[in-house]
Parts: sequence; C-alpha cells; structure tokens
Amino acid sequence: MNQRTRKEYDALMELAHGRCRDGQEMDFIRKAFNIADEAHKGVLLHNGDPFVLHSVRVAKIVVSNVGLGYKSICAALLVDVVEHTDFYTVEDVRNVFGDKIAGLVEGLVNVNMILESDVPAANGELYSEKAQAENLKRILLSMDDDVRVVLIKLADRLECMRNLDSMPENKREKVLVETMSIFIPLAHRLGLYSIKSELENIWLRYVHPCDYNDIVERTDTGLASRIRELDDFIEPIATALMEKGFRFTVKKRIKTPYSIWYKMKTKHVPFEQIYDLYAVRIVFDPETDDINRERDQAFIIYSTVTSLYKGKDSRFRDWIRHPKKNGYEALHMTVMSNSGIWVEVQVRSRRMDDIAEKGIAAHWAYKNDGYLSEADTQIDQWLAKVQEILSSDSVDALELLDIVQDNINTSEIVVFTPKGEQRSIPKGSTALDFAYKVHTDVGSHAIAAKVNMKLMGLSRVLKAGDQVEIITALNAHPKLDWLKFLKTRSAKRRVMEWIRANEPENVEEAERLLAGNPEEQDSIADIPLKISLQGHSRPGLAEDIETALKRIDGIESVTVIGI
Repeated sequence: MNQRTRKEYDALMELAHGRCRDGQEMDFIRKAFNIADEAHKGVLLHNGDPFVLHSVRVAKIVVSNVGLGYKSICAALLVDVVEHTDFYTVEDVRNVFGDKIAGLVEGLVNVNMILESDVPAANGELYSEKAQAENLKRILLSMDDDVRVVLIKLADRLECMRNLDSMPENKREKVLVETMSIFIPLAHRLGLYSIKSELENIWLRYVHPCDYNDIVERTDTGLASRIRELDDFIEPIATALMEKGFRFTVKKRIKTPYSIWYKMKTKHVPFEQIYDLYAVRIVFDPETDDINRERDQAFIIYSTVTSLYKGKDSRFRDWIRHPKKNGYEALHMTVMSNSGIWVEVQVRSRRMDDIAEKGIAAHWAYKNDGYLSEADTQIDQWLAKVQEILSSDSVDALELLDIVQDNINTSEIVVFTPKGEQRSIPKGSTALDFAYKVHTDVGSHAIAAKVNMKLMGLSRVLKAGDQVEIITALNAHPKLDWLKFLKTRSAKRRVMEWIRANEPENVEEAERLLAGNPEEQDSIADIPLKISLQGHSRPGLAEDIETALKRIDGIESVTVIGI
C-alpha cells in the first residue's frame, strides 16, 4: 500500500469508527478494503492514482456526507471488484459478507449497467428527457426496496464529478447530462443538500464556465471585509443567546455559484440585485428530547435575532411547522445588518441540521430513535409515492421523472383545503396546479376555484396561507390554453396526455407550448409606471420599497433606481 492510499484508508477508518457499533463492524470494512486493494493492484485511474482510491473516496462520502453505516461502506469498496475484475462475484460477496452487503453490491452493479447501456428514447436520442426518464425508472426499479443503493450511487457520482478533468470528453458530456437530469434531483428529493450543491456547482463550472468564473470572481471580491462584517453581525446574537442559556454553534456561508446563477437566470436580475449572498446558520442543542420544546426554542432564537436586526417580512420561511417534502426543517429569515447588507439567518436544532446535511439516512436514524415530527409525513409520503408507481402494472417513466424533478429549485408555500388540511405547493402555482395535486380527476374536471371564499379563475396564482376549494363539473375536461399558465411539470403532463388521447388535432400546438423557452413563457411585461418618492435615504430603503410594491397583486418584479 503506497503512502497516498494509506492516508486515504486511514481517513476512511477514522470516519467509519464514528459510525460502527463495535470492532466486528470495523473488521468487515478492513476485510472489504483488503479485497479491493488486492483486486485492483497495479490498476490506475485516468489521473494516475491507484484505482482502489476511487472506491475508498466513495466510501468516505458514503459515511461523511450521507451518514450510512458499515454495510454501505463495504458495498462501496466492493462494487468495482465485482464489476471490473474476476477476483470476486456477487456470490463470493454473499458468502463472506452476508446477504445485505451482497444485495447492495448487486444493486449497484445493476445501476451501473443501466447507465452504461445508453438506451435511447423512441426517437433515437440518447440524452432526451424520455431517455433520461427511462434510465431513472430502471435505476429506481433496481433498488429492490433498499434506497441505500441510490444513496451509494449518489456518492459515486459525486466522486466522478470531482474528477471530470481526467475523464474523456465524450464520457464527460454523458455524465453531465445524467447528473443534472437524474442525480441532482434525486439528491434534492432525498435531502442530501451538501451533495446536491456540490454537484450543481461542478455542473455549472463545466457547462457554463464563463458564468461560473464571473460569479466566483464577483463573490471573492471584498470577501475578507464581508467576513469581518458577518463576524460583527454575529457577535451580538451570540452574546444574547449565551445569556439565555443556549448551547449552539454559528456557521457563516456565501450563496453558492449555482444558486446565484440560477436566480439570475430565472428572476432576470443582474448579480448586483442578488441580496441574500451571505448567510448565517445557528445550530442549537435542544434542552430536552421533546419536539414541541425544540420548536419553541427555535422561535425564541428567531425572536432574539429579529429584536436585534430589522427583518424582511417577505423573506421569512417557517420550515419547522411546514417541513419541505424531503424532510427539511428550519426557520429562515433575512435581516439588515448594521453595515447595510442583507443577511439570511437559518435556525436549526442539531437534529434538523443532521437531516439537512445527511438527508434520508439521518431522518431514519432519528425516527428509529423515537424522534417524530411533521417532516416524517412529507418524506415518507414521497417515498411511498415512488414505491406505489414502481409497484403498479404499468410503470410510467415520465411520471417518475415528474415527482423526482418537479420544481427542485422552486420555493414552496403552504396552502389549505376547505377542511384545513395543509398542502405544500411550488411558489407561483395556480389553482389548477393545486387541483392536479389533489387528484388527476379533480384537475381534469376543474372549472373554477374558490380562494379564501372568493370565486376565482383556475389561472389564479396562489399565495401562502390561501384556502383553496376546486369547483368541478362532470362534463368538464382539460383545455389547450391551460398549458399557457400551468406551473408544475406533473400538471402539464396530465393535460398533454389528455390532449394526445382525445384531441390529436391539437397535439402539435400543445407540444409547441410545452417546448417553448420556459423563461420566455414566464416572462413578465414591463408596466409603464414612474413613481416619484421623497424622503431620507438609509441602508435597505430600496429593498423595503421593492418589498412593499411586490405585495400588490400583479407586480412580480421591481427595479429601484436612483437610491
């Protein structure tokens, strides 16, 4: 074993020690590594490193970024042995390591075979949406009821993306397409935010290098002074929380290049109008194991921050009472610092932070330990929906793609049914999107909506807290014009399916509406309006004016010039 391999192996074992319950589990990992090291002896990666280092680095991601245990670590070390050598078979793994590890290895081999098979769509395109949907369906079917297969594959994909430079260009393009269409949405849905963010940033660096470099250069400019400003911002918060007896840590971060780029593209704003570049995360240790008390403490911290700094009401997000579908819980607020910069503040308990960073694996660990919250319902419902589709007689690949990809970069809001049940929907969704979320039949037979007891059209854009009732008629059916205002992929798909089956003469026009540039479809016409204001300028005044104007129905974007 050379020095570099020894160093990586030692780092893996140190990480694994924190996840393993006893020496026997550590021995399994040592045995798996020794087999891999022997099987790959003399084989090098494209960059000249020993081949076994790829497996070791994937195993490190499995334990540190995903939070899985010794079985998954062993599977990550052994899959390339089974796939690329004659040294070991799946049955050999089963005989030495047992059924569970062998099942994980077999699932990973199947996933790799799917991705290497390059099955084209019906039109012959390898990288089309339908081709990627078919790949996704086959990957999920290969899980064999063990989602750890996908979690380990996500770790493998992250390691591959970190080494794209050493990959042949033709393979690089394939990996980038798969990553954006399959693996980034999967990482999001499974709550693996650190993996999702890193994959997005690498994707941007290779697909839009000029944009990436420009954003990095802009964020790096004056970074040292901004960090000092954040330290000054944090100091009074930390003092106040210590006086109240909280045990906590504070982390500083800068918005990722991809999230800045995505916001610039979708909001049609320049870099200078991205106000939430800087963020602070407060992670506290709850005083008890009681979930309700944990929530109360989070709101005490929120009140402490907003008593020190002026908040931006439109930027408050309560993901504790209304968790995201992937289990994410936190309070988000944006406040103005004394130096005049907007800072996003996130408040999480230690449990919430673990789930946010390690996703579904941490969710299961806490659930097994008896910790239950509203987040359990959301993430378990999503997994149940995937399983329901997979177990049906006719598995629709595009339907799977919808529930994995739909609105992964869109903020969610919570609305209510007439019975008071809460439903999370993407921000910007219409009443008709909501109808389709309730049930396909409700959407297809919708004729109007009641929003807060007032009769509205189906194109009405919903706001957080709205109570929504859908009015239906048996003889109603989907309309071509619906494709002009629907927001969600799944709703658009349902309308398109109906048109194909019932109005074939409108298919060409419907496909034109769906294939149009999303940015052009969602573009907003400028309102020829000039407002003259008089007063005293102060830090944050432009943002406050912008927020106030956006509260007016019909106003989506505001640009304030001259302050």
